Amino acid sequence: MFTAVYTLTSGLHDEARVASLSDTFLRSVFPGGDFDFCGADFSDFGTHDLDLIYVRTGGVEGIFKSLLPEMLSRGTERYYLLTSGQSNSLAASLEILSYLKLQGLKGEVLHGNEAYLQRRVQLLERAARARKMLRGARIGVIGEPSDWLIASQAKSTAIMDKLGARLVEVPMEELLQEISKAPSDEAPREEPMEDKVRKAYPGATRIYHALEALIARYQLCAFTLRCFDLLTSVGNTGCLALASFNADGIPAACEGDVPALLSMIIAQALTGFTGFQANPARIDPESGELLFAHCTVPFNMVTSWRYDTHFESGIGVGIHGELPEGPVTVFKVSGGLDRYFAAEGELLYNQYEDHLCRTQVMLQLSPADARYFLTDPIGNHHIIVPGHCKALLEELL
Repeated sequence: MFTAVYTLTSGLHDEARVASLSDTFLRSVFPGGDFDFCGADFSDFGTHDLDLIYVRTGGVEGIFKSLLPEMLSRGTERYYLLTSGQSNSLAASLEILSYLKLQGLKGEVLHGNEAYLQRRVQLLERAARARKMLRGARIGVIGEPSDWLIASQAKSTAIMDKLGARLVEVPMEELLQEISKAPSDEAPREEPMEDKVRKAYPGATRIYHALEALIARYQLCAFTLRCFDLLTSVGNTGCLALASFNADGIPAACEGDVPALLSMIIAQALTGFTGFQANPARIDPESGELLFAHCTVPFNMVTSWRYDTHFESGIGVGIHGELPEGPVTVFKVSGGLDRYFAAEGELLYNQYEDHLCRTQVMLQLSPADARYFLTDPIGNHHIIVPGHCKALLEELL
């Protein structure tokens, strides 16, 4: 079972009455009954993805204190104290949380009305599920970060400590060798595209199949690619491949940008979408409107698309996609995972200009969030995720 509920109960209270109240309360928090009730047996505490300590009555502070050393030995980092407010349970929860803080530990009292508790527990479950997905992840870095990403460096130790994920370096030469022997696919006849794009399509799919081989060889769950080297080495681009992998749930970032990739991995684990890696092209700090653009929008995020050339080089296959209007979240973590930016806004409209990367979207953020880009940005690439999910990102980070 994904979520477990453990209980703390004082022996001074009538067990039958407490059990009756507890059953009603837990059914209100978990209307689907999808949790594992462990009761007062803490022997397997820490083995579930999310462990909740249901403080059923007051007078249990000493019981918790005696259990804490064993829970600490299992690596528990944060303690969630669920309380109904009956039988002095809230007062005991506050005392326990204060004790945890004095020990330098993290915790939270989960208390409120039925709707709030359901939302809060569901959010915690999603964050816990994402943490589990990220543990043990093997993240490919194919080629070094592009030369212009002077502020977008990764810290391998921090990534392992905070996510439990490992960076796997793959030489660019190995990708080039795979491209030289990879199969290719012809451009779909039903898709309208310019002749030079149609001619470039088989080469772009050869890059896809070469990356597919590396993913299998190194058991990668995500990767970032020093894609601009492909312009001169094979006369093509990685845009089509990256758009395809992202649509298939394998986060794939451009330009060897590891912080952008980490952001996409986190977004994928939490929301099911890797997000659209893009950079701001124009910003109005007074209105909060921002134009973002890039050539690798995931196919599963757009309502329609057409194939175009890669913007800067005018070769290869880039993606001009149309994203649905509505709520979005703009997100980015630093390479050391010690800083992040998350802002909710609206996608106002799509546009197209020849002198920008092929997928172009105008977003509305608050003026304060827009000014972040001009005063304290985390690099240039940011991730656009469908829907409002700032609270979910904050919970995980």
